[in-house]
Amino acid sequence: MKRVFSGVQPTGNIHIGNYIGAIKQFVELQETMDCFFCVVDLHSITLPQNPEELYKHTLDVAALYMAVGIDPKKATIFIQSHVPAHTELSWLLLCNSYMGELSRMTQFKDKSSGKDAVPTGLFAYPALMAADILLYDTHIVPVGSDQKQHLELTRDIAIRFNNRFGETFVVPDVKIKEVGAKIMALDEPTKKMSKSAENPLSRISLLDTPAQIKKSIMKSTTDSDNEIRYDVENKPGISNLLTIYSLFSGLTIPEIENKYKDSGYGTLKKDLVEVVTGSLSEIQDKFYKIRESEELKIILQEGAAKANTIANETLARAKKKLGFVML
Repeated sequence: MKRVFSGVQPTGNIHIGNYIGAIKQFVELQETMDCFFCVVDLHSITLPQNPEELYKHTLDVAALYMAVGIDPKKATIFIQSHVPAHTELSWLLLCNSYMGELSRMTQFKDKSSGKDAVPTGLFAYPALMAADILLYDTHIVPVGSDQKQHLELTRDIAIRFNNRFGETFVVPDVKIKEVGAKIMALDEPTKKMSKSAENPLSRISLLDTPAQIKKSIMKSTTDSDNEIRYDVENKPGISNLLTIYSLFSGLTIPEIENKYKDSGYGTLKKDLVEVVTGSLSEIQDKFYKIRESEELKIILQEGAAKANTIANETLARAKKKLGFVML
């Protein structure tokens, strides 16, 4: 059985872009593969975090994993910092990486742009991401399209290590959804939906209230011609809404276009509010039951125990290849 690894940062609430682009795939993959899904809390501190919010959001993400349909009996759910091998292997991989390739990462460029001082972790964290993946002999990594560059770097590091020291790591493949890999911001549909955007109406979070969802969708940016047609280049706002509608309703984009061929943007938006609210209400009901249960922490403890066993074996293999004394 092939192994899958992926993770989500606990920085703010998960939005529908995270859900559609990556997490929805997790639920499908758990049926046929050996899946490890991690709350990557160590990645979140590459930029300053409020400790109380980090604690809360870490448990929120774990609960949301289960609320969207990840079954802890079928997949392993754990918190990254509960497996010390992640940080130890990241150092070994960092020492086999180059400043040039790390500095080319677009996320580093975006997050460091305009800042006088940039945390070292923000520069080095692709090595930690590589460690996350390589520790579990991962075959497939389901992610949003924005992480493709980091996965390519992970592959490069794994191949370089294997060539220098002998076969050590499985070289993973990336899995990106063909439709919905990148959900755009509602206020600026030429930019990717983001947790960190200043305008809260730019996104829909999985835990937003019906009123918040309605406000975000009804105020979303469209265009002036009032024609409901999928055309990313010329109609990015409407195209984004059609993508969201399709992925939440199960209808194809041509079916939605035909349904609203004689309607205006207002009608499309009102119906989209109902579609998204209905889908998220089910997730929210499950989330609040799981989040307050004792079962959540038990599942995370069991997940960490399983993850530690596998990760420590991989770490020991890498250290032995590098020449460390293993007693």
